[in-house]
Amino acid sequence: GAEGLVRLVLEADADLVLNALVGSAGLGPTVATLGEGIDLALANKESLVVGGELVMALAEATGAQILPVDSEHSALHQLLAGERPGTVEKLVLTASGGPFRGRSRADLEAVTVDEALAHPTWDMGGKISIDSATLMNKGLEVIEAFHLFAIAYERIDVVVHPQSIVHSMITLIDGAALAHLGHPDMGVPISYALHHPERVDVPVRPLDLAEVGALTFEPVDHDAFPCLGLARAAAIAGGTAPCVLNAANEIAVHAFLRGALGFLAIAEVIERTLEALPPVPVRAFESLYEADRQARAVASALVQAQSDRLPH
Repeated sequence: GAEGLVRLVLEADADLVLNALVGSAGLGPTVATLGEGIDLALANKESLVVGGELVMALAEATGAQILPVDSEHSALHQLLAGERPGTVEKLVLTASGGPFRGRSRADLEAVTVDEALAHPTWDMGGKISIDSATLMNKGLEVIEAFHLFAIAYERIDVVVHPQSIVHSMITLIDGAALAHLGHPDMGVPISYALHHPERVDVPVRPLDLAEVGALTFEPVDHDAFPCLGLARAAAIAGGTAPCVLNAANEIAVHAFLRGALGFLAIAEVIERTLEALPPVPVRAFESLYEADRQARAVASALVQAQSDRLPH
């Protein structure tokens, strides 16, 4: 369980820990790793969504490095390596758009679990596949980028890019834009995190732009996919709001996966949970655990109320 994972970190005598747990369960091992001054390869974005300020402060206090494993943040880490902070204007995260890109809100009313799990470019687990379908995953990644790269939320953009070839981009004050490209293959960001600052040979398909043919980009449809906006709003509200957002999302997504909640109701449960639990300042991890517990209770009650109204 959770205590065993923390004990594993503390007793492993490792130089680097890779945290690829799903959900807020990853926070404990992240804190244990950084608390010991061990470098962290982080695939568990929820650690930063839930406890970003405290997690980053802990890393700074112990001198441990956080190396992002998410493809977008790995790309940004590489793009920013040669730039001074004052030269960067914006970070641009790309989103595939998920399996429902181009569908209207009305079209999404009756989508099934199987449809939502069918991601067009990445092969992922259930929770992250649904987060990608709702665009909540991109919302969580905006929060992760804010903490990792210490850049204001209004300077972090999201653009839909169906081919998933451009993983992220930065724009600079001189008008230049730098992008990180490659076929969607997690072997590349995982290798970068595990071997940094070295690069090693990774057996991936080489990128041939002539073969790819066209790269397209489009704005996010916030009406059909409100979760990205909810994540931004929670992030800007600060305090416990991102923790509440994450907990409510976990409850709602698992309810959708088991057929107890409709697809569009995921965002409704998250929004109503955020409304029910106004943010309070975070001064210790205990306040995060309490906010997480409260949010799960509120979201579970909302799911139950929705489930009672579903036809059986």
